[in-house]
Amino acid sequence: MDRRRILLAFAVAVPLALLAAVMVYRQLSRAASASGHIAPTKIVVAAAGLAPGTRLDAKDLRQVDWAAVGPMQGMFARPEDCVGRVLMSPLLENVPVEGNLASKDSSAGLSALIAPGMRGVSVAVNDVVGVAGFVQPGTSVDVLATGGIQGQGSTLTRTILEDIRVLAAGQKIEPDKQGTPQTVAVVTLLVTPDQANTLTLASTQGRIQLALRNSGDTKQVNTAPAQLDDVFSTSIRLPLAHSNRPVVARISANTAAPKPYQVEVIRGDKAEVSAIPQQ
Repeated sequence: MDRRRILLAFAVAVPLALLAAVMVYRQLSRAASASGHIAPTKIVVAAAGLAPGTRLDAKDLRQVDWAAVGPMQGMFARPEDCVGRVLMSPLLENVPVEGNLASKDSSAGLSALIAPGMRGVSVAVNDVVGVAGFVQPGTSVDVLATGGIQGQGSTLTRTILEDIRVLAAGQKIEPDKQGTPQTVAVVTLLVTPDQANTLTLASTQGRIQLALRNSGDTKQVNTAPAQLDDVFSTSIRLPLAHSNRPVVARISANTAAPKPYQVEVIRGDKAEVSAIPQQ
């Protein structure tokens, strides 16, 4: 009798235990799903810090587990999909390789950093034009041009390009990690084909000056040109009768002085012409 009871209890307990295990498994699965748990996958990261323009080799890459929110768009799972391609931007150690590779047929070096439809134009600079050497790869600049208007005899300076990225300083395409200024003779700028025409004309027919700007400041200012007559002129404010608004009289610094009087002096058989300035 006791044996039958034991067998009956066992027969009832086993299914209940199985049912309880299934319920616990389901609850754990739901909890894992609710917490966003995702099984880890493999992604490709940089094995060491890499400079832009580098053609990737197998030794430059390695795989790591990635289980944050699943692989992001642009990530690579296999190193062989990256080998032979060129980096378009710097890559730090253990940072995923994503969206910063040039096309498979791109050459290494500076040309790989030029996006389709853009151009790299080099201009001569010195310590002044190059902002004391602080114009380095990756910085942003405005380009100012100074020249004369043909037929008008007037000199002016105006901003011809705004928020232009510097591709290279000399032959360096990577900025100095310490931000140390670098004296170079040539700076290469990333421009559109139309901007390339404007920049080339200004640098050959006039004088250019680079103005360093914050890389996060992309606002277009469109400043008015500065004319020589405006910079070197003197304005005198005269009161106007029966009005609170003054009259501005402008005296140009370029106004020519009155010509002197020409006086002929005869001494004996010799005649001399003397110039007497007007008062």
